Amino acid sequence: MENTKITNEKLLKPASGMLMFLVSLLLIIGGTVFFVLGIINSTSGPDGNTVDNPALLAASIIVFVIAIITGPILMIGLKIIHPNEALVLTLFGKYYGTLYEPGFFWVVPFCTAINPAAEKAAEAQTNDVLSSFSSGKSSGSSKNVSTKKKVSLKTLTLANEKQKVNDETGNPIEIGTVVIWKVENATKAVLNVEDFYEYLSIQCDAITRNAARHYPYDAVEGSDEKSLRGSSQEIADIMQDELQSKVEDAGIKIIDVRITHLAYAPEIASAMLQRQQASAIIDARQKIVEGAVGMVQMALHQLSENDIVELDEERKAAMVSNLLVVLCGNKDAQPIVNSGSIY
Repeated sequence: MENTKITNEKLLKPASGMLMFLVSLLLIIGGTVFFVLGIINSTSGPDGNTVDNPALLAASIIVFVIAIITGPILMIGLKIIHPNEALVLTLFGKYYGTLYEPGFFWVVPFCTAINPAAEKAAEAQTNDVLSSFSSGKSSGSSKNVSTKKKVSLKTLTLANEKQKVNDETGNPIEIGTVVIWKVENATKAVLNVEDFYEYLSIQCDAITRNAARHYPYDAVEGSDEKSLRGSSQEIADIMQDELQSKVEDAGIKIIDVRITHLAYAPEIASAMLQRQQASAIIDARQKIVEGAVGMVQMALHQLSENDIVELDEERKAAMVSNLLVVLCGNKDAQPIVNSGSIY
């Protein structure tokens, strides 16, 4: 039999919790008072052992039993919902409805709150406690998930740990992401997936690996191709849209996705750093040469235009050579004064 996914949720309109609390309390108190008065009015004699009205006594006992049983059962249906919380209820195994509005409410006492993620977290905490007792060491919970049956609607953060994957060109890289999310549909989050925390984490891992495999760490110079380092925001937006489509059935809304860590893997980081440094040096040299050529051209033009000195081709070549050495050199130039002719 195929599993049926919940697509439409039922918003409950419960009764006032305070009113039903007072009704339950009055029922218990009234039943107790009626029972005491029934005993008093149905007995006689100096010691009160003679029953004059057995029907009244029986009625008082029946009313007392019903009140004592019914009152606490009605109180079981009292629910308190805090802001940014939701409660998904089932009745005898079937989906009954969801409470979103904060306040003090009453629902059918036989309704059961369901949250598999909380049940799994509680079981994990119990196992941690038992293992800590057996080993004699304290052990913390491995998962920061609430054990309450209520579903939190607050904005949460999922910090995805660094993953080692290969980019499009096959280079091993390390990439980490952070996801800002919240539960938008508590019914889907509880009934469509087993543990929506774990479900989101696994989908985030898959999306991160998929994005890293489809883009290079660095784009080729002069290319419009997207890269993980140069187009991180665009790729993060693509990851957000893809992740949203994957967790739609879980009632989760992805608010934002950011790449928080991006680096080459340690085994190739040194070589890639040298490559980046060489590329930076080449770019810098290219800019220096372009500027030097422009400055030499400007100097020759101004010397010729202002008739400061007349240079033949050989002298122009010597001047160009000297200026380029001065402008493009890594070290400060050491001028040599020539008092004679160059010929």
